[in-house]
Amino acid sequence: MAIKFQYNKTALQSLNKQLNMRIKALPTIKNKEAALRLEVKKAKGKTLELEQKLVAKLESRAINSGLWNEFIPGLIAISNVEIKTHKIAGVKIPILARVIFNEKEFSLFDKPKWFSKGISTIKELAEIVTEKEFFTRKMILLDYARRKTTQKVNLYEKVQIPGYQDAILKIKRFLEDEENLSKSAQKIVKKRQQKKMEEMV
Repeated sequence: MAIKFQYNKTALQSLNKQLNMRIKALPTIKNKEAALRLEVKKAKGKTLELEQKLVAKLESRAINSGLWNEFIPGLIAISNVEIKTHKIAGVKIPILARVIFNEKEFSLFDKPKWFSKGISTIKELAEIVTEKEFFTRKMILLDYARRKTTQKVNLYEKVQIPGYQDAILKIKRFLEDEENLSKSAQKIVKKRQQKKMEEMV
């Protein structure tokens, strides 16, 4: 990254300020990146855990799969999903508060006894699927934020900080050279003046 600057003390002060700001911010950004990386790993683990739980529940119910042909699908449906938000390392994440179901009335005398258990099974499966979706979304959001933070760390570490250091060094060298030239010029003028004084005497 080419940093635009002028060869003067004002530019030097400005660049020093920018450099110090980035050096101070870098550890915080690195900590944020580490925290996000850990949270992505946790969310991924929880997503896999819920996937396995869902598969296990479905397999355990597969024995009675013939009974499900009698079940009326419209008896239960998700009517609402309550969501809360939570900040993780500065990233807003949706969190599942609860799943609200809409249950239709049915006669216990006209329908098989297992219908009540069937409704609770469907609720359980729907809650697992919904929670899994939330953790998948959480993982995607956190991973996106982590990648952005990694880019910022790399920008600071590999581009901006070295760029500012290089620019500061160039200005310092230029100002030193200018000062040395000025001193040399003063010495030459002084010698000439002394020579003229000597010639006059």
